[in-house]
Amino acid sequence: MTKYALLACAAAFAVAGCSTTGGGDGVASAGDWTAPVGKDGNAPFPSTYQRYPGRPTALVGATVYDGRGGRIDNGTVLFRDGEVVAVGDAALSTEGYDRIDGSGKFVTPGVIDIHSHLGDYPTPSVEAHSDGNEATSPMTPEVWAEHSVWPQDPGFTRALANGGITSLQILPGSANLTGGRSVTLKNVSSRTVQGMKFPGAPYGMKMACGENPKRVYGGKGRMPSTRMGNFAVNRQMWLDAQAYDGKKRDLGKETLKGVLDGEILVHNHCYRADEMALVMDMAKEMGYKVTAFHHAVEAYKIGDLLRENDVCSAIWADWYGFKMEAYDGILENAAFLRQAGACVVIHSDDANGIQRLNQEAAKAQAAGRRLGIDIPDAEVVGWFTYNAAKAMGIADMTGSLEAGKMADVVLWNGDPLSVYSRPEKVWIDGALMFDAMDRKRRPVSDFELGQPGEGDVK
Repeated sequence: MTKYALLACAAAFAVAGCSTTGGGDGVASAGDWTAPVGKDGNAPFPSTYQRYPGRPTALVGATVYDGRGGRIDNGTVLFRDGEVVAVGDAALSTEGYDRIDGSGKFVTPGVIDIHSHLGDYPTPSVEAHSDGNEATSPMTPEVWAEHSVWPQDPGFTRALANGGITSLQILPGSANLTGGRSVTLKNVSSRTVQGMKFPGAPYGMKMACGENPKRVYGGKGRMPSTRMGNFAVNRQMWLDAQAYDGKKRDLGKETLKGVLDGEILVHNHCYRADEMALVMDMAKEMGYKVTAFHHAVEAYKIGDLLRENDVCSAIWADWYGFKMEAYDGILENAAFLRQAGACVVIHSDDANGIQRLNQEAAKAQAAGRRLGIDIPDAEVVGWFTYNAAKAMGIADMTGSLEAGKMADVVLWNGDPLSVYSRPEKVWIDGALMFDAMDRKRRPVSDFELGQPGEGDVK
């Protein structure tokens, strides 16, 4: 091996050695969390993810937020063989586990970002890396975001070390009304995107309404150039998809059929309340369901409609005003949604924002408190853990600290809703992937080797 190959191996596999396959202790078998993607399980680009080896671990004495609204003071979290074994108080036996003292610290599920473009718009942010928008037609359901993902994007390791991100959804951009399939990833080092693919996660499909599609295609002198044009093109797409009989393969219609069959989840970029209401009506007309509206700065105006239609709102804490459809965003968006009983998710859409979703959630919580809506910390933690997993269709596997779920866990050095706190240790499927106290477990992208700074190892 060359010097750089050896360095890459050491950086990428500091936890597991230079192999993630085989039958060693703690390595997942082929049957672990490999639910098929699609009816027959013969997905053309299947996940090859296998978890890194881990140690039986007991986190003791910390304040535990389970992601489902529960809080345990002086709590204990046990995990081994990649799974959470038990969550409880100090009475839980830790015999046979490596004990980590969490006194004065906090434990949460791994942080999940429902809206990311890492890998598709990686760092360095140059034109050669701009692979998130297939802006050649307003309807491109045939493209898959995973085919643009660059696994060496340094943003992945930044998200892990600074934000505690253990899983994330990579979406195509919003230039198109229908942008293509999304992919859900485990935030681990891998040579291929398939080695990062979250096994058993359903695909999503990115859609967009409003200003972006009509600006991009109106600017090219073609339809749509108006909001009514957006809806007309969308409705015709669904009518054509309903007529698809599958006799001759059509990649775009295969994706649309997956949506109509309920196998692929719709994630819809949409800002204005009136448009979200219209999209939900269109979904009823055409026989599909919107899983989540993303950005949704005016979601607070229709919280009751979102609750009744079981649609989550993936939102920022305070981004607004950067274009006309974002003008009426308010700091209290999340609080009003929660008051209406609707699903709240805090997302990033940004390579920097993904590193501090916990702080974004805290800002949204504080805005509600100033208004007189007091939301418990334990519930707010669910905005960037369980609720994100729910909207991504993976809540039965991750997103909360419950026995039998993936051991995706973050130990914070302080209150996760404080600007002064950061991840101290991060486990993915029970493997310690980041340790702020151990420089050898600070991940560095292979691309960064030899570059000034070398990522998080200074």
